[in-house]
Amino acid sequence: MKKSIIALLIAAPLTLSLSGCVIAVGGGDEGHSMSTSFGDREYENRKQIAKIQLNSRYDDIKSQFALADFNEKYQIDGKEIKVLFYRTHRVHKDDLTTKDECTYLHFVDGVLVETGNGADYRRNISD
Repeated sequence: MKKSIIALLIAAPLTLSLSGCVIAVGGGDEGHSMSTSFGDREYENRKQIAKIQLNSRYDDIKSQFALADFNEKYQIDGKEIKVLFYRTHRVHKDDLTTKDECTYLHFVDGVLVETGNGADYRRNISD
């Protein structure tokens, strides 16, 4: 009984003194590439987009990038259209990502045909 009371007297003040603290155990974030800020992610996306060439294959591009912020997929005149949007700059200070803060990658039948400012992309453009 004495040991339980002593343990409680030691544990209670320690528990109360840790409120508001975060204790990380295990280092489980190692190997993850998630950015700590929009600025880091925007910079990395701009770097990656600057390296790609028109006529690149969809599968090759997808393997180089993280998950797209937005994507569209549809058909026009029997052609498969895929559009990926990656955040590359900030327009609004609301911590939300919108298409006008992205650069789009426009693929027709699995081939990159165009990139540009997300605000300028129109679904009904001629392919």
